[in-house]
Amino acid sequence: MGYYKGMINPVIKPSSELRKNYNTIAEICRTGKVPVFLTRNGEGDTVLMDMETYSRREEDLIVAERLMDAERRRMAGEKGYTIEELEESLTEAIKLGAAEGKKDNAQYV
Repeated sequence: MGYYKGMINPVIKPSSELRKNYNTIAEICRTGKVPVFLTRNGEGDTVLMDMETYSRREEDLIVAERLMDAERRRMAGEKGYTIEELEESLTEAIKLGAAEGKKDNAQYV
């Protein structure tokens, strides 16, 4: 069948099982936080998972895509920043924002 994020023994059910035992299969997804692989005529057909697991997986994919994009840009020679440079830049931005806020709020004093 296949391999899913470290699963040695994935949960595999025939698609007909979904019609007969939806609640049981949904409970496997919710409590085990694992997808259930559905087959049709013995071949992989569909994957069913609970909403929390799906949302977490989507978030993980977004992070992975951002990391891959950053790595591609780094490999292409785009300048990056050290943690120290980032901290310095953020500290300066916060100071500027605070100063602007004080200036804007001075009219209300």
